[in-house]
Amino acid sequence: MKAVIIEDDPNIAQLLRMYLEKDGFAVEGAQDGVSGLALFRSAQPDIVLLDLMLPEMDGWAVCRAIRQESEVPVIMVTAKGETIDKVQGLDIGADDYIAKPFDMKEVMARIHAVLRRTVKGGREKPRRLEYDRLIVDMDSFSLTVDGRVVDTPPKELELLYHLASAPNRVYTRNQLLDEVWGFDYFGDSRTVDVHIKRLREKLEGVSAEWALKTVWGVGYKFETFGAAS
Repeated sequence: MKAVIIEDDPNIAQLLRMYLEKDGFAVEGAQDGVSGLALFRSAQPDIVLLDLMLPEMDGWAVCRAIRQESEVPVIMVTAKGETIDKVQGLDIGADDYIAKPFDMKEVMARIHAVLRRTVKGGREKPRRLEYDRLIVDMDSFSLTVDGRVVDTPPKELELLYHLASAPNRVYTRNQLLDEVWGFDYFGDSRTVDVHIKRLREKLEGVSAEWALKTVWGVGYKFETFGAAS
């Protein structure tokens, strides 16, 4: 996923960038509202972190401009923490509002929460994914492998669906815990490894067009050479 940070404080911008990149995001940044809006238009990010007090063009104006042309999630990160500012930010289309100083764990949790409830372009993910010899159907909560329905525990199915919904995207273990189990889950990250292992036992060797892959030192991805239908 790609994030754009529009923030004129280089220390805060660097802190946000460091945590986002560690979590697997591609990050680009701008230090004023005019260049930030131009970057948003060229980068086509999945989420925007937007400061309010910006030179050239303030965050209110940037948010309004973004909302005129896109439903991409916008989180305002700003020192203006009064209730009236929060209400105004939400009224003009921001998806969330975080006041400085902030805790980065909270920021990352809010980013994942916003991404879970919003989808780029305003479209919902399809509930049924089909690849070669594989059907993941979240309406019937079923997994069909090579024409045969395979008994699969709910969390395994949710994990596979989450990975297969974004083919070739690499997810860290922490991202998968946040987005599949929920950011308030306090279990061991090895839980992800166990579920991936069980899924592989069901899926290994079924097709040459896709596979569950380990990206060493990072996490996992659903690698595919075709497109889901």
